[in-house]
Amino acid sequence: MKSNNLKQRKLAILSNTNVDYKKEVIAGITTFLAMAYIIAVNPAILSKTGMPAGPLVTATCLSAALATIVMGLYANLPLGLASGMGLNAFFAYTVVLGKQVPWTVALTAVFVEGVIFILLSVLSVREAVVNAIPMSLKLAVTGGIGLFIAFIGLANSGIVVKNEATFVALGRFTTPSVAVALIGLLLIAVLEKKKVRGAMLWGILGSTLIAWAYALYDTEGAKAFGIFLPNGIFKFESIAPIAGKVDFSWLTSTGNILTFVSIVLTFLFVDFFDSVGTLVGVAARANMIDENGKVPNSGRALLSDAIGTTAAGLMGTSAIVTYVESATGVEEGGRTGYTALTTGVLFLIAMFFSPIFVAIPSAATAPALIYVGYLMMGSIKEIDFSEVTEAVPSFLTIILMPLTYSIGDGLIVGILSYVVLNFVNNIFNKEKKKISSVMFALAIMFIVKLVSNH
Repeated sequence: MKSNNLKQRKLAILSNTNVDYKKEVIAGITTFLAMAYIIAVNPAILSKTGMPAGPLVTATCLSAALATIVMGLYANLPLGLASGMGLNAFFAYTVVLGKQVPWTVALTAVFVEGVIFILLSVLSVREAVVNAIPMSLKLAVTGGIGLFIAFIGLANSGIVVKNEATFVALGRFTTPSVAVALIGLLLIAVLEKKKVRGAMLWGILGSTLIAWAYALYDTEGAKAFGIFLPNGIFKFESIAPIAGKVDFSWLTSTGNILTFVSIVLTFLFVDFFDSVGTLVGVAARANMIDENGKVPNSGRALLSDAIGTTAAGLMGTSAIVTYVESATGVEEGGRTGYTALTTGVLFLIAMFFSPIFVAIPSAATAPALIYVGYLMMGSIKEIDFSEVTEAVPSFLTIILMPLTYSIGDGLIVGILSYVVLNFVNNIFNKEKKKISSVMFALAIMFIVKLVSNH
């Protein structure tokens, strides 16, 4: 009996009872398909540094699988993890190409960041941050992520496009990618209305088949919209050319150590608050936050993230983050680590069948992202918009996540505005609102960061 209890403390997934395994598997597949674009995008970005693309596909899948499976087994949460968008661009374009840092040194920075994250997680620093965020901001993060994820879907499908004069504009509805996305969105909405299980999964698969049918009809025309047929079925490449290529020489170089430290801190900051924001937002949407405003197993979740990033540096890819696309699986009913376990196993399988998953067009996953965005926005109705000290920070959090294209930046402004507004309010009003020391510490750190960036 004692041995069994020990196992349950180590593997939180063993504590589940009355699990609907079919629902969890469908949720895991849905999350994977919503994330599968990273299998193609991450190698495309990182290969600009001179790293070989083939091994990068394998490293991307392997690191995502490891981190997501650890999340499922150890934290028992339905969250998928993989190389972070934004962090991979910073790795390639700013660090390697911009600062002329060898990619082996950049991988070392990822590894060091992961080790620091493990220490912060073990010391419960990251968990303290998650638990210190007020409930109104937790709900706002969910709504902000909803807008952000919907905006990603709208942009990926071409429904929303860049515009030099107005920043964004409505795209042309006669393009194949928009047509695929709209058909997929209609399919999801109809199936959801009829309460068909796996509606988003069917929406993604249906959109993909329509897109591939068009590519079969007009191969060259389809390529212009990011739609193409799989160029095979089976493919696998060893990670040997990039695995274990860490280079600590810049840590002992007086001329380079400050640059190295600044790179590590940038990775650390972006990864920290993106992951915290995603964890809080998705957990709130899944009704996993308890009466005290705490996310269950948040410490274990953040440690899983840290382990993934550390392993990613050794495998040869950029930092790992918790994916906002996990919300698609949550909406399909995923509530336990079995959802994450399913997603992780699919990433392992994808290493050998990457041509198929790489060929799933962004226009086919866009409908799921847009629909999930709509669902997640429902959380804001729980925010008391009549209370200015709660509503203004919440609004800033919600609106800035899509407009800055960053979960972390939206959360930073939200926390900072909450502390400042409530601190000033406490000075001039008899009714005082308690602000935690963690929130004060974060606000001071954010002020320093924002000032130093300019």
